[in-house]
Amino acid sequence: MLLNRRVPWTNSPKAVAFLTTLLLLSLLLPQPAAAAVTLAELKADPNLTPERLIKYFADFKFELGREVRKPETFLASQSGDCDDFATLAADLLREKGYSTHLVAVFMPHEVHVVCYVAETGSYLDYNCRKKDFPLVKCDGALETIAAKVAESFRTQWRSASEFTFQNGSRHFVSTVFR
Repeated sequence: MLLNRRVPWTNSPKAVAFLTTLLLLSLLLPQPAAAAVTLAELKADPNLTPERLIKYFADFKFELGREVRKPETFLASQSGDCDDFATLAADLLREKGYSTHLVAVFMPHEVHVVCYVAETGSYLDYNCRKKDFPLVKCDGALETIAAKVAESFRTQWRSASEFTFQNGSRHFVSTVFR
């Protein structure tokens, strides 16, 4: 019976070494990237919550940009920075009925943007996208958000501003200073 036959070469040390080498080489080759989620898919997700949204970005790479990327560019490239993510999150979640606020926290050597979601009492932070619990709980006060963001950078904050982002430019709503 064919099923009970042994293939003699598979037990040889050379065969084992060859198969081990093939396995190791396959681990070194770049793995295909997961298919990028599209803006249409995110908008069509009937179960989109803040926590579900940020998990879509767990494998995105950090890539600093001078301007806020268009959502389609950010999603297709699977790379971007905090303002790319926060502006997209604010827009998508607002369309789903959430009250969102964009907050820029100014620190001595950094500016970091997050998206506060009133209904969850937390903010979405692109730097937390890989965590098991990616929402950062806090009240919606700019001072509180600024303190938590600065703490995550192990520094002090100087000011924090709530702003909107429309037609490629920021419009500041309110600012607090430390």
